[in-house]
Amino acid sequence: MSLQLNNISSSQGSRCLKKRVGRGIGSGLGKTGGRGHKGQKSRSGCKIGVTFEGGQTALHRRLPKFGFTSKKKMMTKAITLLDLSRISENLIDLNVLRKNNIIGNKIRFVKIIMSGKINRAVVIRNIRISKGAKTLIQVAGGRIEREENSK
Repeated sequence: MSLQLNNISSSQGSRCLKKRVGRGIGSGLGKTGGRGHKGQKSRSGCKIGVTFEGGQTALHRRLPKFGFTSKKKMMTKAITLLDLSRISENLIDLNVLRKNNIIGNKIRFVKIIMSGKINRAVVIRNIRISKGAKTLIQVAGGRIEREENSK
């Protein structure tokens, strides 16, 4: 028998009909339809949340709340003296750091920390700086400038 469009069929047992629930005893899923007897889960519209513990106060409500995410922390970054030594410019401020891809565009607060060394004189403008980093920059011949209104 040749294969033609009018006699194509799937192989025996490869496709079975979906069981129809609640259609008589002989179907195997009659009466209760596989839901058991009574109770919340047997009713229609039963959507029990994953945190539900049967009426007992849920774990996430028994434990205390703590902390929050600081918005300022999302806009703050610590940079090292090693990062500064990679910049070719002598005057360093937020715009120079952004231009050299050391900080992102959303960063508004920067602090320079002492990690690594710097061998050339640089001028740091309006950037917070740790004591150790400040001494290393001043030993290298650099200086720190701050405007009156900047914190």
